[in-house]
Amino acid sequence: MNEIQAENYSVFFAEKGFENLSQFLVNGGYSKIFILTDSNTTEYCLPYFLQRLETTLAFEIIEIEDGEVNKTIETCFEVWSVLSEYEADRKAIFISLGGGVVTDLGGFVAATYKRGIDFISVPTTLLAMVDASVGGKTGVDLGGLKNQIGLFANPQMVLVDVNFLETLPGNEMRSGLAEMYKHGLIADISYWNQLKDLSNFTTNDLELLIYHSITIKNNIVLEDPKEKNVRKKLNFGHTLGHAIESYHLNNDEISTLLHGEAVAIGMVLESNLSLQKGYISELFYNEIKSVLSAIFPQIQLSEKDIHKCLRLLVHDKKNELGCVNFTLIKENGEAIINEEVSTEMIINAFTEYLS
Repeated sequence: MNEIQAENYSVFFAEKGFENLSQFLVNGGYSKIFILTDSNTTEYCLPYFLQRLETTLAFEIIEIEDGEVNKTIETCFEVWSVLSEYEADRKAIFISLGGGVVTDLGGFVAATYKRGIDFISVPTTLLAMVDASVGGKTGVDLGGLKNQIGLFANPQMVLVDVNFLETLPGNEMRSGLAEMYKHGLIADISYWNQLKDLSNFTTNDLELLIYHSITIKNNIVLEDPKEKNVRKKLNFGHTLGHAIESYHLNNDEISTLLHGEAVAIGMVLESNLSLQKGYISELFYNEIKSVLSAIFPQIQLSEKDIHKCLRLLVHDKKNELGCVNFTLIKENGEAIINEEVSTEMIINAFTEYLS
């Protein structure tokens, strides 16, 4: 499978990716390798990775606890301290081996340590492969608010290997599918139609689908690397999705949601907003709701819960001049950015979702 050329780095796949990684380390003149993992990837992914990593460089493993609750500046302090303790210099190379939490946080740590050291991303979840693998977004949450602290920083390369998915739990696989469905709805309606029935898909099919999703996102990012314009298309489902995810993250009385689970709910809600604004038909909205609801079970939200989610919208990164901006969709696989909607419309969308 051919590499995908991103802004100033490449996304490599499978064995060819490991070959390029090993050669890159030989040619890079690096002093030492630091590999960031979490408690899950240490057990399930690190042995496979080390078995295929060919290098004579010394390396250290830095393990953090898994989960979105640990995507914090406090965790960054811990990783920075380990780097300093082991005398990592500016010629050290940092490899993030894990899901979106590890790659987001790892990229941020590397981009800020000693004003920036080189880093490589090796996503091990479906979500990280199709979403975090390209785009250069790094960062952490702030008190339960998603991705409030961070910067744009590109890795030296990305390595995608579907073999990492063999040990991925079903809920994590579903979480990644949400972003793939999003890519179809905002950029390629034939891709959405292809994804509607996954019953007969094989591992080889999955690799091709991942490749296509990365290509869709990469093409958008190449056009708008810093999210000033068309890159906002990728936020479909995320305005309300992030609010719902943050609400669950901050509420000890309810279980947390995976990112993709929250985005799937956000896509149903924001598809309804698209319907209310006349951009899509009721037939297409019902199709979207039916497809996503079959994979992502409905969650229960009280009127009080909904209003708390609405209050979190003020923290959305796409807001400008005090306005909450949405990305909505059209019938033909196109997205519309910078859309304002009323609170009444949002409540109507929640009411319909819960009906």
